Amino acid sequence: MSRRKIIAGNWKMNKTPSEAVALVDELKDLVVNDAVDVVYCVPAIDIVPVVERVKGTNVSVGAENMYFEESGAYTGEISAAMLVDAGVKYVIIGHSERRDYFKEDDELLNKKVKKAFEAGLTPILCCGESLQQREDGVTTEWIRSQIKADLDGITADQVKTLVIAYEPIWAIGTGKTATSDQAEEVCKDIRDYICELYDADTAEKVRIQYGGSMNAGNAKELLAKPNIDGGLIGGASLKADFGQIVNYDK
Repeated sequence: MSRRKIIAGNWKMNKTPSEAVALVDELKDLVVNDAVDVVYCVPAIDIVPVVERVKGTNVSVGAENMYFEESGAYTGEISAAMLVDAGVKYVIIGHSERRDYFKEDDELLNKKVKKAFEAGLTPILCCGESLQQREDGVTTEWIRSQIKADLDGITADQVKTLVIAYEPIWAIGTGKTATSDQAEEVCKDIRDYICELYDADTAEKVRIQYGGSMNAGNAKELLAKPNIDGGLIGGASLKADFGQIVNYDK
């Protein structure tokens, strides 16, 4: 089957609300591609103005994080229900920066994945290895352990709608990029593992992105690989180049 490509921008901690609206306006005509799902994952403070600004366009809005509780005394956190009510469709879960800087472990991330599905959000679940793990030859084992823990209790039907983002940590914001063959090898292994955990139909339907310094220059080669269904784009999503990535096939 042919899986629909999904290109998501991860703005990280960039853009004030006014700057966010200006960027949406700049990108509006550049990110039109009927064959691609386009998502802006924006800082929490930008969600409401960006949702309003993308109305009538081909762009969906995602959050960069969420908490797994419904409500309560969790100062500074945002619930899935809040995101849904604001018009959010996707949420990034388990980005390496959240795992590293904020010490989010797989048990916590599994709760977030469950809550996202319960609320009707589509998780963009991140996984990936450090440079040391790659050099030690444990990439496959490490990523499989992340996926197994993060998807514990998640059904096959849910996984079919999931987006998995493979992001080699050593290639995030470093300018280094996994070669297209390296990226394809890991994305194929992720799909094979989903087949082992669930079934062939689920593995065939789940979309797997590559994240790690994908840019206008390498997007076409990466996205031509059979098991790479899109990109989770960091720095390049904050400039006009993002439109070239979305239109990699032109």
